[in-house]
Amino acid sequence: MTKFKVLNLYACLGGNRFKWDEVAEEAGIDMQVTAVELDPELAKLYQERFPNDMVVVGDAHQYLLENHKHFDFIWSSPPCQSHSRTNYFTQHIRKVQVFPDMNLYEEIIFLQHFSSCKYVIENVIPYYEPLIPARKIGRHLFWSNFALPYIKTKSDDVGTMMKEYVGTGKHAHDKSHADRQAVDSDLGAAIFETALGIIRKKDVTQTELF
Repeated sequence: MTKFKVLNLYACLGGNRFKWDEVAEEAGIDMQVTAVELDPELAKLYQERFPNDMVVVGDAHQYLLENHKHFDFIWSSPPCQSHSRTNYFTQHIRKVQVFPDMNLYEEIIFLQHFSSCKYVIENVIPYYEPLIPARKIGRHLFWSNFALPYIKTKSDDVGTMMKEYVGTGKHAHDKSHADRQAVDSDLGAAIFETALGIIRKKDVTQTELF
């Protein structure tokens, strides 16, 4: 059986990926996930949580550019801090202000024009009007090349789930921030299941044609 190859960018602690194995197993899919995370400590925690995934410690933005053609499904969650409403309010009291990180929009535009697979890009609701229209679900915005399902999120449960893995230690990456911004695992599963269903239907149709 050919492996269904998934790319999970800016993997952090893997909140979005938490239930993908259940979805793949139910669908009878042999899934291989490659996760990319820049922070070595977070990458280690992710690997402990998902031992069968291939974890790459590196720049997810560059990895996407060089490897996007090798995957059947891509999920990207670029850093959200510079886009968040919290950043907007705190910039008024900080001595140093920051530009919004445009890697987010670079990836959206790039995948819109060059992706040969299904993809999802996720980020927080920003303090400005999004430069590219997106689908709002819960506390997050999503850009994708397929119709996303409707699902009621359970954000309050995510922080509790994450703390089981990160403990209470303080870290430069700010794990409390990772907790707050994590994608609801049920939402991650529903989106993955939707993409998988579309891909499988397309494969079946192509097989029937030949």
